[in-house]
Amino acid sequence: MLYALGFTARSPFPMQPTKPFHLPVIWSLAFWGGIWGIAWGAIDRRFPRGAGYWIWALIFGALGPTLIAWFLVAALKGQLLGGGWKGSVIITGLLVNGAWGLGTALFLRLFSRSRK
Repeated sequence: MLYALGFTARSPFPMQPTKPFHLPVIWSLAFWGGIWGIAWGAIDRRFPRGAGYWIWALIFGALGPTLIAWFLVAALKGQLLGGGWKGSVIITGLLVNGAWGLGTALFLRLFSRSRK
């Protein structure tokens, strides 16, 4: 939706090759989403129960991957830190990763054998 509204230049399901392996960006995003999912699994039980769980899911999703991308990944790739401090980049990162956090929480609750 953000791309369709002209808020971000990054299209959904990007197929451009990554460096150095030349895999489509979408595969890289899926791989790193899985790594974040493993991190999620390691700390999920420490989140509070009830409504607090969903708040922490949003916070973890919005801040964890976004801050790592802005400062660690950007530094390794020689890119501008903090998304260049552009408002649209900041908002997009927080929204997309926050939605990932909520979606991960939802799927975990729906498909987990031991529900809280």
